[in-house]
Parts: sequence; C-alpha cells; structure tokens
Amino acid sequence: MVPFAGYGMPLQYSGIISEHNAVRTAAGLFDVSHMGEFLITGNTSGTFVNSLVTNDVSSLYDGKALYTAMCREDGGIIDDLLVYRFGSETFVLVVNASRRDVDLAWVEQHAPPDVTVQDVSDETALLALQGPRSFDILRKASGMDFSGLKFYHFERPGDCLGSKHLLVSRTGYTGETGVELYCPSDEAVSIWERLMEAGQQFGLLPAGLGARDTLRLEAGFCLYGNDLTTETNPLEAGLGWLTKLEAGPFVGRDALLQVKKSGPRRKLVGFIAQERGIPRADNDILAPSGDLIGAVTSGSQSPVLGTGIGMGYVENNPAYTTPGATLQVSARGRTTEVKVARPPFHVKRTEG
Repeated sequence: MVPFAGYGMPLQYSGIISEHNAVRTAAGLFDVSHMGEFLITGNTSGTFVNSLVTNDVSSLYDGKALYTAMCREDGGIIDDLLVYRFGSETFVLVVNASRRDVDLAWVEQHAPPDVTVQDVSDETALLALQGPRSFDILRKASGMDFSGLKFYHFERPGDCLGSKHLLVSRTGYTGETGVELYCPSDEAVSIWERLMEAGQQFGLLPAGLGARDTLRLEAGFCLYGNDLTTETNPLEAGLGWLTKLEAGPFVGRDALLQVKKSGPRRKLVGFIAQERGIPRADNDILAPSGDLIGAVTSGSQSPVLGTGIGMGYVENNPAYTTPGATLQVSARGRTTEVKVARPPFHVKRTEG
C-alpha cells in the first residue's frame, strides 16, 4: 500500500509483472475509486461543459462518453478527463484524483448561474475489470452479457451484481478489452468479491497501481503529472485528435489556434530501448550528436517486450520525431540507445 492523492492505494498484490501479464492474457481487477466524479446539471449544462473542454461535447448522445482535455487560457492542460452524457441537461466529468480539488475549483469558477456542479466523488466507487476474459467474468458474475457494449459507451442495467445503481462503461486505460463499473461506495466491496469469485476459473487477479502504469505505458496512454501538465498543451502532446478547434469557443482555444498556426515547438514521442537500460522520468533525451533535445516523461520495463520503453518531449524536428529515428536516453552519465516508435508498444489483441 502506498499514499496517493490522499488515499491509501494498492501498488501491487501478487506482483507488478504477474498482474500486468494477467491483464494481457486473462483479466485484472483494479480499484480506482480514487478518481473524481463531478455531476453537472442544468438547462445549459451541455453548452457549459463544451466551453470548458477541447473535444466536441455536442457530438455526444445519451449513453456516450468521450475523452478530452481541460485547458487554461494559455493552452496548458489542467487535466485530461472523461465526459459522460446522461441526458441533455445531465453530464458527469471523471477527473484524475490528484487534480480533483483544482478541477472542481476551475469548473465552479466558470459555471453559469443556471448550472449546478456537485462533487460526488466520495459517494462513488469505481472498479476496472480489464483483459480479454473480462466479459466472460462479468457474464458469470452478473448473469448478463455486456459484450455488445461499444467502445466509449455505457449502460445502466438496473438490478445487476446486487446493485440497482450500477453503471457499466467501456473506456479503458490498459489497451485491452474491459469495462469500468461505477457504483455507490458502500456496494463496492460486495461487487469486488463477486467479480473475484467469478473470475477464479478465468485467471483473474487483483491489480494495483504498478501494473496500471506499465499497462497504460505499453498502450501509449498519457499520465497526468508526467506526460501532461499545465506546462504542456494538447497539440504537442499528440492530442490534436481530441482538440476540435473548429467546433466552437472553449477556454484555451485562442492560444491553441496560435500553436497550430506556428507549429508546436516540441512533440511527445514514444520510444523503445535498443539495449539494456530502463528509461525513467526526467532522464535526458539526446540527439545522436549528443545534444540535449528533451526529457523522458514516462518510462519502464515492458513486460510484453522484455525491454525498456518510454515517452518524452523532444524538439519538433523530423530527425527526432519520425518513427525509426535513433536517440539516446541519458541518466547519471550512462546512455541507452532508443528508437522512436509509435505506440501502442504491445501486440494488439482482438476485441470482444
């Protein structure tokens, strides 16, 4: 157990490698109830949420979710988050635990009088069931088949797993098939136990923060505080696909329009070590010439590849950002050769 964002969180149960491999080959169950949830209601709630985030909330319909970023006026990322639409006047924002207080203050500061913002984080638990056997386990535990649930959609099945308030979502942070289960906090333990019991025959393991980090890094997903901060913007972070500059005004849009016009001065790239060595956050990234061109933001040993992988910001030069480019990661006087590669790093598996 380790302290994380004000919570005691499991770093590992049986071990990071075993938990990681269970998610890749069978399934893992994560307790991620530390995530924050804000309920946004009111006549103009959709327009309001759309004005806060970079993605186009107006494209949502009931039962649909999207991934997006929330920026400052200068384009710096306050947080990356999910937006769920329950109705034309009801939305839920799912935010990072470490940014909960900052995000809530920002959202409340910008909310118009006819919109209500409620922090429902403490009364909401969140379990993530991830891996190719996830739907088999959920089917056995609940007696219901969710395998038809589309990516970035969610359902409220009614009476399920002993809960009348369960929400089953499919967003994911591991690069594998899986679901997220939102429920009242006082029901989380019983739902966890039912899933673990049903998952015994399928190789289900409880999984902690350590495996969650190695899994998301193999999949090429950003982590706030490492790859995303208030000092980074979505365009340099490779999140241009969720930055809909043409969809209308939002906080930070003018600054991002300028970044797009001039081009980002740096770019987030992925890379794979070509020799023994594990990249770590804050290690220097060097050009073949030895010149300092950037820094590692996330790095680890990939259990699937058996070698070091990472992500980091480098100068926006095709010689440094093109897949196959050779760079060096330097730490304490030792350099490791790496090659730029486009995530995901792990072998993608068949969905469903």
